[in-house]
Amino acid sequence: MTAPQQSGAPKSGAGDQTLDSEEVERFSRLASEWWNPTGKFRPLHQIGPPRLSFIRDSAVAQFGRDAKALRPLSGLTAIDIGCGGGLVAEPLARMGATVTAIDPSERNIAIAKSHAEPQGLTIDYRAARVEDLVAERRSFDIVACLEVVEHVPDPARFVAECVALVAPGGIAVFSTLNRTLKAWALAIVGAEYVLGWLPRGTHQWDRFITPEELGQYVRAAGLADTHFEGITYNPLQDVWTRNPDTGVNYLMSARKRHSA
Repeated sequence: MTAPQQSGAPKSGAGDQTLDSEEVERFSRLASEWWNPTGKFRPLHQIGPPRLSFIRDSAVAQFGRDAKALRPLSGLTAIDIGCGGGLVAEPLARMGATVTAIDPSERNIAIAKSHAEPQGLTIDYRAARVEDLVAERRSFDIVACLEVVEHVPDPARFVAECVALVAPGGIAVFSTLNRTLKAWALAIVGAEYVLGWLPRGTHQWDRFITPEELGQYVRAAGLADTHFEGITYNPLQDVWTRNPDTGVNYLMSARKRHSA
């Protein structure tokens, strides 16, 4: 396996596309694995706590909530874009948010609904694309899009569509992978080929996005006050934690200012 060469921002596919049908099909085939903590989506279960704490802390700071409250997101609306089986949507609902969750895969949505309903969680799951909700003129206090932008052909346009759903005074939270040689070595060679944490072919290194690029995308779409944090793995403790190192996995929050 040859190491990739560093280059500029990833180029989009044919035309302005915000969905890769092959990627959708890849995750649809794995839909039955979403809620198996030791299965194909084990890494997403492991990085769940730092991702969710980042969303909670960002929302608490933006909306002046009590970080120690059992349901700190009560009264807020949230959307989980590319929700998969609901690994993020369910905790957001438990924190009190009124949650909409979308995914282009009908099978993923079916799995998400079947897992949430027996627990009495009310989540508006929809097999839809982000453009569908933009066309409906929907808006949300919290827009979460985690581990999705690295799977779309035109990330700049996709991010702009996500940002269009942020209500004035609201926040957007993204998480993705940095386009570094370190990320190639750990997230692709290590996670997919050596450790087998993910199916081979899950990621394409040239679609990874640097923090600088993601920051440019959200600012161009109208957000401000970007904040970045990394998520890193401690092999001795087998845990993922938030820290300043954005060399591989990282999170970003940004806010939409109130209209003048």
